Amino acid sequence: MVSASTLVVFSVAALVLVVVPGPNNLYITARGIAQGRAAAVASAVGVETGTLLHIAAAAAGLSYLIARSAAAFTAVKWAGALYLVYLGIRTLASRDGAAARAAATQPLRKVFLEGVIVNVLNPKVILFFLAFLPQFVDPAAGSPALQIVVLGLTLLMFGIAADMVYALGAGTLSGLLRRRHRALRYVSGCVYLGLGVATALAGSGARSR
Repeated sequence: MVSASTLVVFSVAALVLVVVPGPNNLYITARGIAQGRAAAVASAVGVETGTLLHIAAAAAGLSYLIARSAAAFTAVKWAGALYLVYLGIRTLASRDGAAARAAATQPLRKVFLEGVIVNVLNPKVILFFLAFLPQFVDPAAGSPALQIVVLGLTLLMFGIAADMVYALGAGTLSGLLRRRHRALRYVSGCVYLGLGVATALAGSGARSR
């Protein structure tokens, strides 16, 4: 199993990493601005459900295979980028006023699933599990897969806490902008488009969430 000293060092490093704004955090913020606190929380839960899938994939070695295959990594990267660009265009194309609010409002189940997709298709998360987390795995300490699960769940706990802070903050910001529908729409749409571009440009060595 993971030693106590290793877990402490990893926890400190993971905490620093999750509090720095990244694509997942900004996505949660954009969803909260567009639809309010409940949607922001749903998207945060979706994002961290995606983290569970990344943990399982890393433990099974799938993330390693994706990063080692240029074609597989490129496919994941562009799928994530195109999905975020789609969200941005859809948001910017929505109409003002009551119609815009109706267009922006989605069932929480759909918001949750969008959060899962955004995280699963985020190449930076894949690279995080490949470049950072394995540094704390000691083959002599037992099953590497079990160690990855323990470290991944530790990261997940910090991630949930950070995402909820962003979600609640975004919900508050949504209330402040509730009377400025056009500004709300542009802020959300531009964030999505920016995340799409950032995902498309993502390369090796990324450490941001």
